Parts: sequence; structure tokens; C-alpha cells
Amino acid sequence: MAYQTFRQEYMQIPPVTRAYTTACVLTTAVVQLELITPFQLYFNPELIFRHYQIWRLVTNFLFFGPVGFNFLFNMIFLYRYCRMLEEGSFRGRTADFVFMFLFGGLLMVIFGLFVNLVFLGQAFTIMLVYVWSRRNPYVRMNFFGLLNFQAPFLPWVLMGFSLLLGNSIIVDLLGIAVGHIYFFLEDVFPNQPGGGRILKTPYILKAIFDVQEEDPNYNPLPEDRPGGFAWGEGQRLGG
Repeated sequence: MAYQTFRQEYMQIPPVTRAYTTACVLTTAVVQLELITPFQLYFNPELIFRHYQIWRLVTNFLFFGPVGFNFLFNMIFLYRYCRMLEEGSFRGRTADFVFMFLFGGLLMVIFGLFVNLVFLGQAFTIMLVYVWSRRNPYVRMNFFGLLNFQAPFLPWVLMGFSLLLGNSIIVDLLGIAVGHIYFFLEDVFPNQPGGGRILKTPYILKAIFDVQEEDPNYNPLPEDRPGGFAWGEGQRLGG
């Protein structure tokens, strides 16, 4: 009974969120079991381009460190905001969501050539948080019950929290930068005089992922959003 309930809940997670979070958890589990080491996963341009260890382009986004507070913190934010994006502004647009993953990942790899970062998963999470926060500017947030602010400030609050923990903010800045580039090209520039949509999802992705058509008039209620922790949980102004 418990297995069936878990399986049912698991399969209700949107496909992209389910695939990415599962890959992150499994990668961490395999490292914890010492079947592989982080040295086989990290981002290393020389090993990628000279020794053709292409898998590092993907695996460096899947490992968030050993199981602990930092890992759980990142997984909660990754799952929450990835799911809210997929069930919100990307509902019925799985191919577009996958394309955002590819575009953001490619930019981070390019930037990663010039900064000393070996794992880019945390930056990718910040990118997702940034895009969600800019698309939900009027949502009020509460962080650990200490701070109240509007959604667009969330990435910066997370950066400040990371700084307090003694971590490098380069990861957060990279995520914010890539998130802003995507948001500008997708949401801002097309609405400017003389602007247009530069980011166009390839047809092959639409053919693979956009199989079923969703109701274009569907507007998810606030209670349909994934529940969970109060970290970053919001309430619309006037609500």
C-alpha cells in the first residue's frame, strides 16, 4: 500500500522535474555508496574536450555534494521551483521547458570555461528560482520566518544566505546572470519596439515532448501549486 501511494505521488510530479530531481538524488546515492567518485563527475574542460569525457557536461549538473544540510537545501529549492515553473508558465509546453534547460545549461558551460567552478547544479537551481521570481513579481515571500519580501528579491536573498554560510557567491551570480539572460530574451525583448522572439524551441523537441495538448485556458489555482516548506512560500498581495 505504501509503495503504491508513493508511486502514485511520484508519477504525479511533472516529467522534467521528476527526471531531473531523480537523476540528482540517484547520482548522490551512487557517490555515497562509493560506486563512483565526484572526480568522475566534475566539470573539467580539458578532460571533456581533449579526452572526450563528454558525460561531464551533464554529470556536473547532477551532484550537489554529500548528503547534508546543503544537499537537502538545494534539493528542496530545485524540486519546488522547477515544479512550479513546469506546472505554471510552462504548463503544456514541455518542449519549451526542456529547451530552457538546454539553453541555460549551455550558457553555464560556456561561462564555466572562464570561472573556477567544478559543479554547476546549484547555479542551475538559482537560474530556475530567478526565472520563476521574475514571472511572479507580486508574490510575497517568507524566508525562514525572518524576512518578508516580494518574489524578485528571492535570488538575492539566497545569495546573501549563501554568503552568511561562508560559500562563494560566484555560483549564485552565475545562476542569476543566466536566468536574467533567458528572462530578457524570452519575456522582455519580444515585447520591445522592434524586438522579437530569439529563442525558438526546435521542432524536434516539440515532436518528442509535446505529444498531448493541454487546455490553453487552464489557469492553476494557488492551492494547485506544490506545497511544502515555508522557505520561499508566497502569498499574492491582496490575497
